[in-house]
Amino acid sequence: MTSLALFSLLYSLTALTLTDSSLSSITTAAPPAASKCTLLNSFQPGFVVQGDYVIGGIFPLNFNLKMPDLNGTYRPPPIDCNGFDPRAFRWAQTMRLAVEEINQNPVLLPNHTLGYKIFDSCSYAYPLTGQRAVLSMLNGVSEENSSICTNASSLLAVIGPSGSAQSIVVSKILQPFRIPMISYFSSCACLSDRQKYPTFFRVIPSDYYQVKAFARLLVHFNWTWVGLLRGDHDYGRFAAKGLLRELQETKVCVAYQEMIPLPYNRKTGLRIIKVMHRSTAKVVVVFAGEGEMTPFLRDYMTQKITVIQWVVSEALVFSGKEYYPYLGGTIGFGIRKGHISRLGDFLQTVNPKRYPDNVLMPPCSGQETLLEQHSAYMNTSSPRVAYNVYKAVYAIAHSLHNLLLCKPGRGPFQNNSCAQSNNIHPWQLQHYLQEVNFQIAGEEVDFDAKGDSVPYYDIINWQRGPAGNIEFVNVGLFDGTKAVGEELLIQEDGIMWAGHQISVCSASCLPGFRKAVRRGEPICCFDCVPCDSGKISNQTIDCTICPEDFWSNNDRTACISKKVEYLTFDSLGIALTVMSVVGACFTLAVCGVFFCHRHTAIVRVNNSELSFFILFALTLCFLCSLLFIGKPTYWSCMLRHTAFSITFSLCISCILGKTLVVLAAFTATRPGHNIMKWLGPKQQRTIISSCTLVQVVICAAWLIDVPPFPSRNTQYEHSKIILECSVGSSLAFWCVLGYIGLQACLCFVLAFLARKLPGNFNEAKFITFSMLIFCSVWLAFIPAYISSPGNYADAVESFAILASSFGLLFCLFAPKSYIILLKPEKNTKQHLMGKEKK
Repeated sequence: MTSLALFSLLYSLTALTLTDSSLSSITTAAPPAASKCTLLNSFQPGFVVQGDYVIGGIFPLNFNLKMPDLNGTYRPPPIDCNGFDPRAFRWAQTMRLAVEEINQNPVLLPNHTLGYKIFDSCSYAYPLTGQRAVLSMLNGVSEENSSICTNASSLLAVIGPSGSAQSIVVSKILQPFRIPMISYFSSCACLSDRQKYPTFFRVIPSDYYQVKAFARLLVHFNWTWVGLLRGDHDYGRFAAKGLLRELQETKVCVAYQEMIPLPYNRKTGLRIIKVMHRSTAKVVVVFAGEGEMTPFLRDYMTQKITVIQWVVSEALVFSGKEYYPYLGGTIGFGIRKGHISRLGDFLQTVNPKRYPDNVLMPPCSGQETLLEQHSAYMNTSSPRVAYNVYKAVYAIAHSLHNLLLCKPGRGPFQNNSCAQSNNIHPWQLQHYLQEVNFQIAGEEVDFDAKGDSVPYYDIINWQRGPAGNIEFVNVGLFDGTKAVGEELLIQEDGIMWAGHQISVCSASCLPGFRKAVRRGEPICCFDCVPCDSGKISNQTIDCTICPEDFWSNNDRTACISKKVEYLTFDSLGIALTVMSVVGACFTLAVCGVFFCHRHTAIVRVNNSELSFFILFALTLCFLCSLLFIGKPTYWSCMLRHTAFSITFSLCISCILGKTLVVLAAFTATRPGHNIMKWLGPKQQRTIISSCTLVQVVICAAWLIDVPPFPSRNTQYEHSKIILECSVGSSLAFWCVLGYIGLQACLCFVLAFLARKLPGNFNEAKFITFSMLIFCSVWLAFIPAYISSPGNYADAVESFAILASSFGLLFCLFAPKSYIILLKPEKNTKQHLMGKEKK
């Protein structure tokens, strides 16, 4: 609509031309004699009653209109208002009833009467028709009663209008005159801005609380995937914006957001209905008025869609039986209902014969029964908006009453003055309106600093009535004064559902799964993926990590104690134990054989004492592997490595001594070599003791500095706790193994040098093989030990001990035992030296 068209429309609606006068003629000063107020057009009010103090009322007595042709070439005809709204007509009659009661009340405003002018806003949402009504209200219906040109405004306050878009326009028009207005149905949160709307009050809660109530309701029923419809006006825009802001802190997502055009466009409406039908969101939140929703619902019903769960604001009320199949089960927020005792009887007195010239009365003779489509007019069982109108009128009356009670010298205005009862300015009434506080039927009525009233809503369920029409049943309440989380109270047993109690984009994940948001989609749309090992999910969105000593079960639904593992006497432990015991027994058996044949040549040839030392050390080596089986303790951890290292060092030292004796024995036969005198029994014991003592010193330093200790390994396999012995000092551990390896390499080199010495029984060959096996075992042990955790590391080390011990036992003593037991004829000195007779 162009600015020219708007100007033409405003000119045609109502205009007050001020001839030969300045803008200051609006003030209370008398205009010059040459000035004359001329009313170019008039808009007749619906109801007018004269009184000492006049208030205005604006109601959408018709909910539809036809805009005139605005071409700017001629004065356009008046707007054609149609679609009689019996519910709004009841609101207007409620205002008339309230004024009548106040005028008959001997206590409230005694000796004074209230008058009113009630106009039709012709819709809920069109700002221009609300503008027409308020301008007509300010100008008057003729030049004679246009007192605004000469003195204080005869209009002290305005009740209405209904829609927020109209209230914004009306409030801005009334601001220059500082006339307060109380809306009974405008809930836009934007109107709470005192900088923009300083004269605005309302007896309906702000949408600031309504959107909170909507958000709490959606969360309560776990409706996380919803559609959003709004009207093309400030109420719908601000309410939708507020709801989206509230939903940011919740799990609720909006699947789509559509705007119902104003004026209604059927093509756009059908497109919106198609979006609703295709969407997986089965709950639709609506912020719209009856004006745009009525034609939209007509199109909606033609599509035969009955699967939508509607959640509507207090602005929507459809009670006809034709709506029930499509709107039955709707959940809505309603204005707090009240009780007006005389309303039903008063409504029945309204008759066209009493108001023959009233163009707003529906055409009838007055003898007909109320039509079914007008049954909303007589629905006084639970007045809500009408009760707001009732409270608004009484708020003005009580404020005016308090103003008239002002004592001179104690007033709130300049120099403690009071308002003049015969010349009250609207801004003076607003001062008392801001501070008014009274009760109606036990309900306290007042306004906060923003002009808002107490945030209280009834939760209403649209159910089927006895006649097939829609009845509005209270199923709960929302009290915005309560603490967060306590505002909502719902009686779910009393709710009749539309059929869909679930509206989600993705079903909730089962225990043991977590949400994985889909790329490019809202957070409410997700896939369920199993929790990782060690994490669980039960009632939470994400998987949570189990405590350190716990692990997830197979279903990832609970944390269970981790399995504790160490080298126990199970199959592996028993096998190692048997090998250890068998090896020790073999060693003792060999020792017994050698002891029984200790005087024979093969036992005595290379110092039998060294052989018994080796057998003793091997017995200890076999037995020390048992220290690696069982639960690690402080003492067992210290004994494991030290006992193993000292016994093996003793064993290798004895073999080293034997190797030196063998090498010396054969080299001593050469002329000029008398090395045997340096390798006697005493010297051999010294070599063995010295070599073993070095290992003892290393172990002692290890135990004193950083001894091995039991530890819990949870890193290698997170699902288990592996009890193991930490070496304490890795340097000391590898020094111990390195020293044994050094002894073994030295022994291997010496034995290798003596492998070709003469004799039928060259023991150096067997020592070479034994050291080769020993070194091979322990070289293979290093990577196996490093890569094996816990009980497997212990098993690897125990197996290495047993394997190397068996290698030493069989390589060194099997050939001798074979000769002693099976070939005694070879057990002679001549045979061993290779000097027997052929």
